[in-house]
Amino acid sequence: MGRLPIRRPWRSEMSTERVLCLFGLLLIAPAVHAKTVVRKIQVGALERSYRLFVPASAPKPAPLVLALHGGGSNSRQMERSCRFNALARKEGFIVVYPESGSKHWNDGRGGDFDSAHRENRDDVGFLEALLKAVDKEHPVDRNRVYFTGISNGGFMSHAFAAAHPDKVAAIAPVVAGIGVQLAKSFAPKEPVSVLVIQGTEDRLVPYNGGPIARGRGALVPTDEALALWRKAIGCSGEPKVDRLPDKDPKDGCSVVRTVWSGCRNKTEVVLLKLVGGGHTWPDGKQYLPKRIIGGVCRDFDDSLIWEFFKTHPKAAP
Repeated sequence: MGRLPIRRPWRSEMSTERVLCLFGLLLIAPAVHAKTVVRKIQVGALERSYRLFVPASAPKPAPLVLALHGGGSNSRQMERSCRFNALARKEGFIVVYPESGSKHWNDGRGGDFDSAHRENRDDVGFLEALLKAVDKEHPVDRNRVYFTGISNGGFMSHAFAAAHPDKVAAIAPVVAGIGVQLAKSFAPKEPVSVLVIQGTEDRLVPYNGGPIARGRGALVPTDEALALWRKAIGCSGEPKVDRLPDKDPKDGCSVVRTVWSGCRNKTEVVLLKLVGGGHTWPDGKQYLPKRIIGGVCRDFDDSLIWEFFKTHPKAAP
């Protein structure tokens, strides 16, 4: 007699369960593991691009953070050097990393030290068009649009906010400043909250102003840049000064925080003075020797920038 086939119904049941499980994982994977995408837009005669990260946690409309790369860098490097994507997943906001196209932004310094300035490229116009493009793809909370950037990207944050304060709730320029040329015509028509992060031992963008390294124009002193913003947004009263906890005593840096409140529409101006800090991103990489750029301050990181943004939406007059 032939052997009767042995039925194993549990195998088919198990297979079905596994298939359903895998199918379910495939459905949720894109939402859980959102990826950065590259978008391109036409701005005048130029094709421009930016990197866009929209986490599954982003509501509609969502807060938006633009993180601008420094001179000589690009949007991909900016994304890798900061922690905004991880914060965005946790906090539910969109991150955009704009691409200058020539590794430099036309931030209003004037001069001819790079192609962006020589050609007087309209980077303010590009960023304005970018905001519209992102909003079409995923609705943006227009009361929660924020700019940050390192060095040239920080200068550009100042420049955009000065030109279009109606489109920005707050900015956080890192190791940057306001160029002498922009300072002459600095007159934002609406209040914007400002967080300035500047190192006293920055060897490229000096804290006390003057010529920028490698002949890249000049900037006003940090104190003057802060005064320009305070005047523009109508701050009153005496500042409050304290120190952040010295989380890494070995980094050679301490942080003095100065807060100017009583400004129009509940805006504020805040300085994080990195005493001993260099031309680096907070808690970032020591990408060049200290003798060239100074040291990294490790007493805080990107999360402090986001906390400032989160607590400073654009308020009604």
